Amino acid sequence: MSENLILLGVNHTTAPIEVRERIAIPMARLADATRTLAHQPGIREALILSTCNRVELLTVHEEGSAHDPSTLGFFQDYLNIRATDIQPHLYQFREREAVRHLFRVASSLDSMVVGEPQILGQVKQSWSVAREVGAVKSTLDPLLQRAFSVAKKVRTETHIGNSTVSIASVAAELARKIFGSLSGKTVLLVGAGKMSDLAARHLIQQGATTLLVCNRTEARAQTIADNLRTPTITTGVIPFDQLHEQSYRADIIITSTGAGQIITTDNAKTILQRRRNRPVFFIDIAVPRDVAPAVNKLEGCFVYDIDDLQQVAAANQANRSKEAEAAESIVSREVTRYTERIEQVPATEAIKQLMLDAETLRQNEIARTLQRLSTHPLSLEQQAAIDTLTKSLTAKLLHPQIDSLKKRT
Repeated sequence: MSENLILLGVNHTTAPIEVRERIAIPMARLADATRTLAHQPGIREALILSTCNRVELLTVHEEGSAHDPSTLGFFQDYLNIRATDIQPHLYQFREREAVRHLFRVASSLDSMVVGEPQILGQVKQSWSVAREVGAVKSTLDPLLQRAFSVAKKVRTETHIGNSTVSIASVAAELARKIFGSLSGKTVLLVGAGKMSDLAARHLIQQGATTLLVCNRTEARAQTIADNLRTPTITTGVIPFDQLHEQSYRADIIITSTGAGQIITTDNAKTILQRRRNRPVFFIDIAVPRDVAPAVNKLEGCFVYDIDDLQQVAAANQANRSKEAEAAESIVSREVTRYTERIEQVPATEAIKQLMLDAETLRQNEIARTLQRLSTHPLSLEQQAAIDTLTKSLTAKLLHPQIDSLKKRT
């Protein structure tokens, strides 16, 4: 490939949550971050993917300037994290391998839970933001479009997404394993985003019958509560400013706000006191974490963050190995097709230019010859014969050069 395509990032396999939460970019800052990255020296196009499990920078560098300092410098300057803190956790892919990694990410083959459907939407959201700020152009735009097609092909031609899996479903499965049964247990969802809504639905499937919802936007919390309420499911809303006062009512607290530590050690102690030391389980699926890590040291408090969910995800992995293998084959095939097409572009442009130059020269020579013969004008049949003859000669003369250019690809 002729483009200087580089992907630099960290994910759940290379960096613990303590590192990932320091570099996570919230959606509200994604446009500014993408614009800033695109304006780094030597970078022509840029896209940032920031989820709870990964932060990746996909960039196209100017010819001769494909070096790391511009992207690594972004981590240091924009995210205010020292290079020594992040370098041990970084991975980097270039050209063909960067394309492969992107296709695997979009197809959910690189996810903590292989086959989960959320990642494709997150990649599309990053692409949409990058387009809005003018950071994706002639290279990244078609590359992302192809990634979406590959992801669709993987889901269509394999059964990798058939099972209901997501971080939310794994969290619900963990809750069931902790209690054995969720019947009679009260669950509090803190954060009323898509992940929280998914978690609620999975908890109901696992047997939960009482769900409380707390969110900064109370109307959103009420909507989720209303949608989930049935004759057998009791739901309620806790105003956000009453979170610490009323959270003692829950046996399981699932947080997904990513707003920082909304549950501190002191908050947890108060919850335990009001529960008369009955245990409480926190499942924190947010990055940055919502629950202070020190809460886990309190007797009666059990905290599981998103990295802990990998243990449950691993059990699901074995069941998907055959489908994942088929999906990997699709990705490999599509990577080859894409890179071959890209590699042919320079040769195709060179061939077009060569033929255009030759045609211009042919037309000029015919015009010059006809001008010389103006005292004895040729008939239309004769002019047509000359046109056919020169076209044939030009094609034969160009054939070795065109053939050589094609073989170079």
